[in-house]
Amino acid sequence: MKQTIGNSDVADYFIRILQEDDSLSSGIAAIKTLLWVLQETEFDTVQELHSTIQAAVQSMRETDKPMTSVVSGSELFLRFITLAKFDDKTIQEVREIMLGRGKSFLAKLLESRNVVAKQATSFISDGCRILTHARSRTVRDTLILAAKMNKRFHVFVTQSFPDKQGEQMQTELEAEGIECTLILDSAIGYVMETVDMVFVGAEGVVESGGIINRVGTFTMAMCAREMKKPVYVLVESFKFSRLYPLNQRDLPNDYKYSKPSLSDISKAHPLVDYTPPVYITLLFTDLGILTPSAVSDELIKLYL
Repeated sequence: MKQTIGNSDVADYFIRILQEDDSLSSGIAAIKTLLWVLQETEFDTVQELHSTIQAAVQSMRETDKPMTSVVSGSELFLRFITLAKFDDKTIQEVREIMLGRGKSFLAKLLESRNVVAKQATSFISDGCRILTHARSRTVRDTLILAAKMNKRFHVFVTQSFPDKQGEQMQTELEAEGIECTLILDSAIGYVMETVDMVFVGAEGVVESGGIINRVGTFTMAMCAREMKKPVYVLVESFKFSRLYPLNQRDLPNDYKYSKPSLSDISKAHPLVDYTPPVYITLLFTDLGILTPSAVSDELIKLYL
């Protein structure tokens, strides 16, 4: 008898993964969820498989979790598992090939944060002062790796309203012996003149080389450019997205607002903003160290 997985089952599994492992981003959790759907569901046709995967992605988009990397990660996952030729294969063989490719893809992505961290630590020198925004797992792991390499530096972390994720970032860094100062979001301009560089993560990287990240990133990047401080983005390639926003209004509403707020966004507070590429110095990725203008070329390679 064919096993089916309901939309609520997919959403519950996705949320449970994120609750059980705080180190996972929404994009990785989405890919793990799609692998679970692929493993637990039987299909009669490849078209049915595609439809089931798309329905699973839509179920995750209905949750109140950050959507940017869920969409980009899911698109890349589907692209990667369907690259093989299936003309002379049975549906069971197709399923096994896709599972194998999916697990290989996930294993590569799970290593990508370490690749980024190793690249970015070379830009951290003894005595430097770094400003970062909110809580980025990739930035956190990079700073911890630098500390383990016996580098001594000071980190300024914005509090990041309304959820105050910066406070958690400060706690995690101080637990590793890293000197931290928690600052108000409104103190970015005051602190900027004293720092050497800005490190930020990203929820998504768009075709222009700009980024989608926690609201306030755009303000920080503008201030850094005015004071001639480099802005380095630490991000995994599965967050590369086929979007080309020109301004804040071009971002999809389900990227910008929490799910309950979508019914009336007139008074809703955005969760993310868009930082144009002109404000970004370099992107440290698992594909290498890129300038913003190189992102479009890498996107073409990913989807070819």
